[in-house]
Amino acid sequence: MSLEPACKALNVTRRHGVTTALAGVSAWLPAGRMNIVLGPSGSGKTTLLQCLAGLDLPSSGEVHCAGIRLTGLAPSALAAFRARHTGFVFQRFNLIGTLSARENVELPMRARGMRPDGAWIRRLFGDLEIDAVRERAPSEMSGGQRQRVAIARALAHRPAILFADEPTGNLDSASSRAVIELLRRVQSDYDATLVVVTHDDDVAAAGDFVVSLLDGRVSAVRGRAQRRPTSAPS
Repeated sequence: MSLEPACKALNVTRRHGVTTALAGVSAWLPAGRMNIVLGPSGSGKTTLLQCLAGLDLPSSGEVHCAGIRLTGLAPSALAAFRARHTGFVFQRFNLIGTLSARENVELPMRARGMRPDGAWIRRLFGDLEIDAVRERAPSEMSGGQRQRVAIARALAHRPAILFADEPTGNLDSASSRAVIELLRRVQSDYDATLVVVTHDDDVAAAGDFVVSLLDGRVSAVRGRAQRRPTSAPS
């Protein structure tokens, strides 16, 4: 697996009015790894994810992701970047209750005018062990099953990077452990790049690289071959 950077934040600051969510954050997250952004509530971890994923723009500094400099891109270009290169998993699943699991997984692709790859989606349902709920509505699934469907949906268009914001935050302890193991398998089996935001040390322990934030600053970095950027990439 590559140790090239999947995402780089270079001296990123993000202000919301008088509040500084990020204060000069630099982080280098390698491709083909399960990267963790760890911190307590209010540490800036979700803001960092949003900047790395092109959902938000830094007030200053630079963000590069999937080989693309996001800083300075027009909104339409950021939307195209997200549609092509990123997948998202959220704490509250964000599944549409009137659609089946399969329809939820296919929906983002259909919304982009893309034809779902039936073979790939069948593989996802098998690999994620949700074949049994393929035609069920979210109300007929457990929380863990709903999160697995959300992960399949995020992977359906084969994104370069999978972003997960507190993916275990809405689950009981047993389901949380299962989702952690599942994310680890997703990274390994698909040679995927994951960026997982969490406040949970147990989730962080499953990661390859961990960037810890506190009060909008990097407080610690741990992981094999980790290095901090000193200048913007070419």
